[in-house]
Amino acid sequence: MARNKFDVDENLESPFSFSHLKRAMKYTGRHRGKMLLALLFSAIASVTSLYGPKILEWTLDTAVPHRDFALLGLLALGYVALVLVGIVFITFRSRIMAHVSQEIIYDIREDLFAHLQKLPFSYYDNRPAGKILVRVINYANSVSDMLSNGIINSLLEIMNILFIVVFMFSTDAVLATVIVAGLPVFVAVILLLKPRQRRAWQEQSNKNSNYNAYLAESIDGVKVSQLFARQEENLSIMQRLAAACRSAWLKAVTVSNTVWFSSELMTQIVFTFLYLAGVYWTGGTMVSFGVLMAMGQYVSRFWQPITSLANIYNNFINNIAYLERIFETMDEPVTVDDLPGAVELPPIRGGVEFRDVTFGYEQATVLEHIHLQVTPGQSIALVGPTGAGKTTLVNLISRFYNLSGGQILIDGEWDIAQVTLHSLRSQMGIMLQDSFIFSGTILDNLRYGRPFATRTEVEAAARAVCAHEFIVELEKGYDTEVNERGSRLSQGQRQLIALARTLLSDPRILILDEATSSIDTHTERLLQEGIQTLMKGRTSFIIAHRLSTIKHCDRILYIGDKGILEQGSHEELLKKRGLYYQLYTAQSRLGGVAEEARRDTAGERESVPV
Repeated sequence: MARNKFDVDENLESPFSFSHLKRAMKYTGRHRGKMLLALLFSAIASVTSLYGPKILEWTLDTAVPHRDFALLGLLALGYVALVLVGIVFITFRSRIMAHVSQEIIYDIREDLFAHLQKLPFSYYDNRPAGKILVRVINYANSVSDMLSNGIINSLLEIMNILFIVVFMFSTDAVLATVIVAGLPVFVAVILLLKPRQRRAWQEQSNKNSNYNAYLAESIDGVKVSQLFARQEENLSIMQRLAAACRSAWLKAVTVSNTVWFSSELMTQIVFTFLYLAGVYWTGGTMVSFGVLMAMGQYVSRFWQPITSLANIYNNFINNIAYLERIFETMDEPVTVDDLPGAVELPPIRGGVEFRDVTFGYEQATVLEHIHLQVTPGQSIALVGPTGAGKTTLVNLISRFYNLSGGQILIDGEWDIAQVTLHSLRSQMGIMLQDSFIFSGTILDNLRYGRPFATRTEVEAAARAVCAHEFIVELEKGYDTEVNERGSRLSQGQRQLIALARTLLSDPRILILDEATSSIDTHTERLLQEGIQTLMKGRTSFIIAHRLSTIKHCDRILYIGDKGILEQGSHEELLKKRGLYYQLYTAQSRLGGVAEEARRDTAGERESVPV
């Protein structure tokens, strides 16, 4: 799909929608009291600062001409007091809003992360990790600032405009009219430039998202890149994406600077007309120097909140688009979840029954009319060609997917669709083909599914799967730090740790999907005894490429053509000379189980011609 490519821009064009804003208000509503208090502090600081030009007027028109040093001292103290009051209230306001902003970021990220943990595998298959991270980090930061400071600043700037207009007209109505007369021209310029500014920043956001997605992908696949000597090609792609990011940013800054330039130009034009009006348009007599200087300061303050409102509006529209992306992620359907009325699954014995089970991905049917009954404690092996549905079948037991038809029962009475996922999966030990190792210590990884396991229990599980020997040889043993994905460990060591982690959870149903695929033959032979011991008393499902690892299972299922084509013990299937027999002998010829094949087929020679 196109959205899975790192160099495809996301569509951030989004019309203003009050539904998005209304939905976002739940994050600000939790901090309503603090935000109102911050707005009050801002208003006090704003009003006190507007008395500064008034003090300047009184100083120039009264204190200085009359050489009233006492009044001049009082005015100076008053000005200092106003500055201090403004600093105090702005500091309080900043601290409050910093706290509110971080709380909003926390709430959004918490909701996003909680939902991402529930989304199906297909969601991550269709999107680069970098673009998901952009939503959780960059978009959440931008949106939280809009929902906190953006709202407060919008209200504050509107209040500032009203306050400034009141102060200007109270100082000189004619000059105030001259200043306000330039407002329609400036608004027209802003309306002309704002669409370009918005598109420019959206383009920059897209290019930055693409760069992040490629960077995350490149870091994750750096070993493959080095293996195929792809450094030069990857650097070329990075340079192209970084150049696009730089170009988009420079374009956005240029447009934004045009808005700033227009604001400054308009301010200077208004200044010019203000001074002309002060000299010639007031009955032929010049207004007082103090009034003119005060109005000059009000001119700068008058255009500043208008420019700020224009920028806030532009950010607001952009962040509405980001907000839509966040809500799009939150609204991504959780296709596998607890059904209404789902009950807690009690401790199970481990029986599993498939009743006419059918399953498919989208339009393609993978398994059809599966009937299978497994008694508690049985070991079941699944073999067959790649893509036949072996992994899918065991994934259905854990309810990673919803069935298209039929039922799966635990202990003959509990439909897995009617019990909670946590109570179901907490009684299963599942080791997938990808042995993911998290950053942290070896001990942390082993305890991942059972955080409160004792050190003795951890070491016992590690010994059972032959992992203890290599762990204690590391510099800090079980307390050795490993990086994400276990880059310091070999693939075989990662699989042994993952296997020990699975077994430590003490599951009633054990699922091993290619659990020993990356373990050398010597270690595998040592491992078999430990696995056999741990499988006792547990229902086990094992998928293995090496048939030597599953020939002691109670029953072997040959999966193919959307169903179970053969089933029986290793010896029974060899006697049938069917699909399993062909697979086994073919693997023997390839040398995968040559020694075992010669021994087993020699033992069966009287009944099964080879």
